[in-house]
Amino acid sequence: MDWKWLVQFALLGSSDLEQYAILLVRVSLGLFFAISGANKLFVAGSTQTMYETLVEAKVPFPHLMTYFVSGVEFVGGSLLTVGFLSSLACVALLVDMLVAILTTKLSAMPKGLSPHNWLDDFLYLPEVLYVLFFIWLICFGPGKFSVDYWLAGKLLR
Repeated sequence: MDWKWLVQFALLGSSDLEQYAILLVRVSLGLFFAISGANKLFVAGSTQTMYETLVEAKVPFPHLMTYFVSGVEFVGGSLLTVGFLSSLACVALLVDMLVAILTTKLSAMPKGLSPHNWLDDFLYLPEVLYVLFFIWLICFGPGKFSVDYWLAGKLLR
């Protein structure tokens, strides 16, 4: 057994696997948002739920915003899945998640928590994790298995 490799892997990970990790995160997030957005756009019950959520959060123009936000999730998620205009899609979805956190998630958190428990509850929100993944994808790019990577290779020769 190669102990040096095992220790190096345990402490530093493996850059050989980096592109697969990026692919897994990008496609998983993209599919999640594409499916979620499609449901909100094309399934009447989901559209109504989204509308009611925006009304309750006092978002201006809730009818228009229902379709706008759902469209951002559907288009952004679809682009992210294939890795086309990935950074732009990540920025749009990141803003979408920040607005969701600010308009609905923060107000739903329990009151009177200690700072430690408040932070624990806040970091438990899935939207916070999505924001972190989007920041990571913006910084590291969509990876070698993406349309963006292929397109950059063609355009930057």
